[in-house]
Amino acid sequence: MSPSSINFRTVVKFFWRNDNAAQLVEFAVTLPLLVVFVVGIFDFSGAYTLKQKLTNVAATAARTAAADPASDLLAPSFPLPTSVINAFSVVDQYFAANNMNDCGITSTATPSALTWTFTANSNGCPPGGLTIVINRGYYFPSVAATTPAGNCTPAALTGQTAVIGTCVNISYAYQWKFGRAASLLGSSFALPTTITATAVAMNEH
Repeated sequence: MSPSSINFRTVVKFFWRNDNAAQLVEFAVTLPLLVVFVVGIFDFSGAYTLKQKLTNVAATAARTAAADPASDLLAPSFPLPTSVINAFSVVDQYFAANNMNDCGITSTATPSALTWTFTANSNGCPPGGLTIVINRGYYFPSVAATTPAGNCTPAALTGQTAVIGTCVNISYAYQWKFGRAASLLGSSFALPTTITATAVAMNEH
């Protein structure tokens, strides 16, 4: 056997037994999974935090409007009833106090019966923007009430006694990063483009 063939076999055995690069290969394989995991933690925690904030401010706005007299709904002296303006102001001021982009929303609403809808999608908001629905005449059955719809449409009574309240729904755009991170693994996710929260308070007057 020639010395060259011996040297070649020695070199091949050396590289075959050498596992110095194994950790690099393992890191390259697990890196996409690690990125998806980390992005998912931050993304879903951000969505959960936003949901909690919207729930809190929707509840506060509903209680504020429900505590106002209902007389302003019959012959409002302003473009909007005072109770609706108060509820809208609660939401708008909450966004400002928490450094949240209000998408340039103004107190200009689209009325429909006792429901007022405010929409905006500027100031760099993601698609979907911000929508606030305030229904001062929301009614629901006194027994087995269900969660109100996103547009605060009154629930079916089916012969039961109606409870009159105020419903506030807030829909706010949320831009997910998890979908792009998941594409590293060849997966795709259809995530909601908005986070919504709804609250109802019984009218006091």
